[in-house]
Order: sequence, then structure tokens, then C-alpha cells
Amino acid sequence: MTLTTAAPTPTVPGAPLLGSLPDLRRDFLDTFLRAHREHGDVVRFQIGLPKLGRQIYAVFHPEAAHQIFGGQWQDYRKDTRFYSEIRDVIGDGLLTSQDDTWVRQKRFIQPLFTVKRVNSYAESMAAESARLATEWRASARDGGTLDVHHEMTKLTLRMVVRILFGEDADRVLPVVQSAFPVLGASAIVRAFSPIWLPLSWPTPVNRRARRAQAELFGACDEIIARRHASGVDRDDFLGMLLAARDGDERLSDQEVREQVLVFLLAGHETTSTALTFTLRLLGLHPEIQQRVRDEIRAVVGDREPTAADMRELSYTTMALKEAMRLFPSAPVNGRRSTVDSVLRGRIVPAGADIVTAPWVIHRHPDFWDDPSRFDPERFTPEREKARHRYAWFPFGAGPRACIGQHFSMLESVIALACLVRDYEFTSLPGEIPVEVHITLRPKVPVPIQIRPTH
Repeated sequence: MTLTTAAPTPTVPGAPLLGSLPDLRRDFLDTFLRAHREHGDVVRFQIGLPKLGRQIYAVFHPEAAHQIFGGQWQDYRKDTRFYSEIRDVIGDGLLTSQDDTWVRQKRFIQPLFTVKRVNSYAESMAAESARLATEWRASARDGGTLDVHHEMTKLTLRMVVRILFGEDADRVLPVVQSAFPVLGASAIVRAFSPIWLPLSWPTPVNRRARRAQAELFGACDEIIARRHASGVDRDDFLGMLLAARDGDERLSDQEVREQVLVFLLAGHETTSTALTFTLRLLGLHPEIQQRVRDEIRAVVGDREPTAADMRELSYTTMALKEAMRLFPSAPVNGRRSTVDSVLRGRIVPAGADIVTAPWVIHRHPDFWDDPSRFDPERFTPEREKARHRYAWFPFGAGPRACIGQHFSMLESVIALACLVRDYEFTSLPGEIPVEVHITLRPKVPVPIQIRPTH
């Protein structure tokens, strides 16, 4: 379809002065689902007064996602307000950089994410998972209840900080725990505000964000300076970044810090969300949980899981993928169009801010039967092969897909192998409301009863 034959994009009705801003702030993801049901696969949201506020084009179909992230990806850039806010709070790392900067950074960082290199972290992942399982013993003896999101955030943060910083992990861990939630909340509030104010302006949100940023940057910079002063090369992720060379070039200390912070964000927040909702869903479906446990015991037994086990833990991986379908850690992805284009028969102008929503695409009734049902069998190899490539893309897709997706999947499968083998999970009834910061997060604690299985 061409621009001359395409139809205008329908605008979602909103309030007279603020447009869709109140609905988006009240429940961002439900507003998207409702817009899809009522207006179709491509819609436009008005934020603020027409001509004075902003417009966002939202995309809810795999084919349009393919056009944006795959086939015509160079026409859709990360120049959006959302990525600008992430860039302002954690720096211009691989997640947000573009053009020659992105190409240069990827050249340095790609060798650190080969399958062989990532698999070498499995021992640390298993050790931290086993440590958490041991900590749970006292709580679990009498069928205690845990906030599983708190526990999974603690676990994945320990894993990533240990892999990143090695013996310096304990110094930076408390700073990361306090800073990241503040920076994430700031980024999403600022990204969807109808009026943009510089981060330097002393609003309450900005002051909190700048304090958290100063603490986080300071902790990383101190460790980097100490590494230089020691003159000792270390085999943790930070040591490899500092040692990385491309000919005579190396990453500056600021670039090293920016890559570290992107990895901290992507390596613990996204994975903690995936694990939280996998365990919650298993706790609501005891027959699926038992099948996962039986597979883990058959493959792993009583030893610590390894990277080699991941291929054999196929049903465990299917359950994880299905949880990530229902609760994708990155429920929305942003781009800015550089050309006039047609998405699913709708006109999207050059310069438009586009939000592609895996949260909605993962529930699209044309691609998922009974989409609200938890069913790991959706991810058998045969059904995955038959499905549209962009019907499930929790790690993004195309050339800008998440470089750490194997890391995240390995981290998650190893954690599940340790925890589901040793504990029986029972989720307490009731809905768990969620919200979007930089990643998806539950708004409230996620209670689960645990009992040792032996």
C-alpha cells in the first residue's frame, strides 16, 4: 500500500485539554490494550492540546513491528523522548546510542557476549541461585510467604554485580539498589510529560534523579579509577571492558561506565521481572510447576546446573518464554520515524514518535488463541517455527535486538533450575497490578508461599 492509498491513523479519544495523558498515566498498558480493541493495529494518542502538545503513534501488529525493527529499521531511530531520558540518566551506552557511536560501541562489546563467554558466567549464576535457596530455608520450613519480586531483584542484582565487578561487587551493590528505581521512575515520568523541562531544572523529580545519578556515577567512577591505579587486569566484565581494544582504540572511562550501567539495567531488572512472573504463574498452575520440576530433576539432579543443561531443560525454557509473553520486561519500545511511511494501511508521518507494544502484540488474538491463558506448549519448536517472527519479541528484534538475550535466558533458566527443584511455590490469589518504569515492574509485593520439596 502507498501513501496515496493509505488511510489516516485514527486518534484515540481523550480529555479536552490533556488528551490521552490522564489515561496513560493511570494505566499505561491497559490504555494500549483498549485502544487496540477499539481502534485497530495502529493508533494515535494526543498528549496535551492539539498543535501544542505531543502525538504518539502506537503499533500493535507483528507485521508493523517487523517493518520498524527488521526490514526498514534504518528509517526508525532511537531519537524518541523515552530514549533521550534514559540517555540523560544513565549515559549513552549501547541501548541508546546511534549511528557511528553505536557501531563503534558494538565493535568493542560484541566479543564480550559470545555464547562461549556468556556460558562462562554460569558458575557464578548457579552459586548465587544456590545461595538464595539456602537463605530461604528458615522461611520455607513452615510454609512461609515471600515477596518474590523483592527476592528475584536481589538475586539477579547479585548475579550481575558479581559478574560485572568481581570482588568490588559489595561496594557498588547498595548504591545500585537505591539509585535504579529512582532513575527509572524519573525517566518514565519525564518521557510522557506534555511539557519538557531540562534535567538540570530543580523540580522534585529532577532533584531526586540527579542525586541518584551522582551516587551511581560516583561509585562506578571510583572503581574504574582504582582499577587503573592497581595496574592489574581482572577477568570480570569491567576488567574486560577496560582491556578491550580495537586496533589502537579503547573505550574511554566514561564509555566504560555507560556500558556498565546499561548492562546493570538490562541484566538485572529485565531478568528479575521474567523470574518473578514465571514463579508466580507456576505457583498458580501446580501441574505445570510439577512438570518443570520433574524435568529439572531428570536433567540436573542434585548438582548445580550448568550452561550445558539449558538445551535439555526445554520445558522449563518453554514455561519461561510463556511467562515472558504475558509479562514482557520491555512491554513497549520506542522509535522515531525519519520518513513518511505506511504501517498496516495507516499513514505515519516523518518525525512521528512511535511506540511498538509487545504487551499488546503478545496478546494479539490473530496470533494467540485464548491469549490470557498460561500455556507453555505455545513454545514447542514446531509452534514457534510456524508463528510470525515478531509475534513474540521480548528482547526487541532486528539489528538493535538486545545483545544480552542469551545472558538473560541462561540466568533465568539456571535460577529456575535451582529454585523450582528445591521449593514448591503457591501463589496467593488476586491480581498483581504492574507499571512501566524503564522496564515492567509490579506495583505491589508479589506474595508466594514456599515449601521445601525435600
